[in-house]
Amino acid sequence: MAGNGRVTKRSSNACVRCRRQKIKCSGSQPCDGCSKRKLSCIFNDRDQKILVTRGYILELQQKIARIEQSEKGQVSPFSSNFDTQIDPKDREDVPPLERISTPEEHDEDQNLEDLDSELANPLSSGPPAFMSAPNGRTFYLGTSSNWSFTRRVLSLAHQHLYQDTLPTETLIFDETTYELGWDGLRTSPGPDVPVVPTRDHTMYLINAVQFRCGQLYHLFEEGEFMSSLQQFYSGDGKSMANSLWYIHFLLILAFGKGFVQPKAQGKKPPGVCYFVKALQLLPDPTALYRDPMLGTEILCCIALYYQCVDYRTSAHNYIGQAMRIAMAQGMHTSMPVEDLGHDMVQRCGKIWWTIYILDREMTSLMGLPQSINDRYVQTQLPTFADLSETMSLGMHIKLSQIIAEVNSTIYVVNGRINRTFLLSTKSALASIAGLADELRESFPLHLDPGSGVSRISAYLHLQYHQCIILATRPLLFCFLKIRFESPENCLESLDASRNVRNLMQMCLESAQHIISILSGLQSQGLLETFLPFDLESVFVSTIILLMGPAIDPRVLESHPNWLEKAYAIFEEMIRDGNQVAKFRRSELQQLHETLIGCLSGDQPRHLPVSEFFQQPNILPDPASSSATPIPGVIPQSVRYDDALLRPDPDFDVECDFSTMLTSAEIMAVADSIESYDTEWVSNAMIEHSIW
Repeated sequence: MAGNGRVTKRSSNACVRCRRQKIKCSGSQPCDGCSKRKLSCIFNDRDQKILVTRGYILELQQKIARIEQSEKGQVSPFSSNFDTQIDPKDREDVPPLERISTPEEHDEDQNLEDLDSELANPLSSGPPAFMSAPNGRTFYLGTSSNWSFTRRVLSLAHQHLYQDTLPTETLIFDETTYELGWDGLRTSPGPDVPVVPTRDHTMYLINAVQFRCGQLYHLFEEGEFMSSLQQFYSGDGKSMANSLWYIHFLLILAFGKGFVQPKAQGKKPPGVCYFVKALQLLPDPTALYRDPMLGTEILCCIALYYQCVDYRTSAHNYIGQAMRIAMAQGMHTSMPVEDLGHDMVQRCGKIWWTIYILDREMTSLMGLPQSINDRYVQTQLPTFADLSETMSLGMHIKLSQIIAEVNSTIYVVNGRINRTFLLSTKSALASIAGLADELRESFPLHLDPGSGVSRISAYLHLQYHQCIILATRPLLFCFLKIRFESPENCLESLDASRNVRNLMQMCLESAQHIISILSGLQSQGLLETFLPFDLESVFVSTIILLMGPAIDPRVLESHPNWLEKAYAIFEEMIRDGNQVAKFRRSELQQLHETLIGCLSGDQPRHLPVSEFFQQPNILPDPASSSATPIPGVIPQSVRYDDALLRPDPDFDVECDFSTMLTSAEIMAVADSIESYDTEWVSNAMIEHSIW
């Protein structure tokens, strides 16, 4: 009771701190209590009441019903859960809401929404980003691309350290690693007709292709291909030199050479003479349409080989051509066996899902929008003699669908980084969680020295962890910007939300799992050095392991030797002749040195990666100004609080990421994302002037 007899009106809204402590809140922004204590004042808009009319709710319900009705249609039985359509009549009607708030509260909430809409995902919002190569060619930095992500992180760190734009002379760009020996023009002379191997040598190369690719992709129909091969070696080779089969044959030989003879000859990749000759003989698309099954198999081979030699744009173009020919043939539909025959439907199913998977993966690696909506895909899974092949193809498809979901939600153009981003992350993690138990049970991965490692299981697990990294790494990018802009408040901001911190930890742990799987493959001689997907895995995980300690030094406690293992994998690939791995490792070295310079405040000297691990894993002597920085160890010149260098006893005690998470554990992390976290991210972006 006030002295004048009036009752003090209680605020209709309270901040998170006052609500938790059950104390009176002034309702102002910031409130009086938080202002006196100089604390961040956060209001949870989930508890705010808004004013809407019954007519407004009815109008929204009608719009939803019209949208659902227009999008209603049959879905592929192998489409993921998030594409399943629900008939509006099967939904329960949502009752209209009554008036539940004051106009003042409505205005306050509207102001918050207006402010919120200005905050965007830095990887997919604002003006499109481009970078020019030394030869003058300009490249678009796609939103979800691993290549583009590294460029953005490296540019951010270089700008912070040197106050200048990143020079591009030492960076790798599309189509610059290898030389094919042909400019692509029909008028330009190409290589002579390559020498065709003997029959037994050819069989050796074909078997190598089947072992390396056959479990993942359908590149040729074995019965028809081997029948033509028999005819070719029976003395009728010259008459077949102008056929589509001969082009296909040259492409398979190019892959075989890449697998069994990986060493490049100068800047020319293995098998390039067969590949270029096949390109020279490739007819106009009209000829490919006349034999759509063989034509699409040829285009898949071309796209995959281009991806192997880091011609990403060309690879994406050719898989797009294959997609259009396949759709024109109706391969994306439920093709009737009674009309077309069992063999044709089976082959078309294998071709379609290979195109589908490659298109999803290559489009994501380019950072571009997906080309087809899953609602229109009705193709059934082909049958295999071995049930495990059917199961692995089904899992491969599901992982590709999650990649597409992440690209179309988290990396949507102008997607907001706070509410929408975290809710999209929550949805993507829910989809990933749906696969965790099935992946563990159906494709167990034994990495202990006494057990053999399944190559197909390893590949699927690598894809799974890359999905997690793809969904969560924008948070690391945001916190790296906070670390550079407001280093004294970075850890305070990070500790403000345990759930968001757990998402970052999940990203880091997936990077660890990837390195562990690749190390297991390396120890058994199964590391793939020609196909690009193991290289993409080690590349994207190493970037995360470099960013983690830069954001939070406590990460060092759980990441002692992972960088050393990652660089050992790069060294293995380089020894086997992978020139792309050489350039990728060089870029990571540059990023590593730049991040160390950003943390120490000193411009780093150039240090070859191979010298990194010749140093003892101890902190440098602070008395020595020339001490070499140790990767994974923060130099003592970095002025962190001693308390922060000690492991936090409460850090992530609620989540155990030491092994692959179960579905329930992933869902627990996803479900822990509440409106408080989305509000906190929004405030963090404002307080630290991220945009």
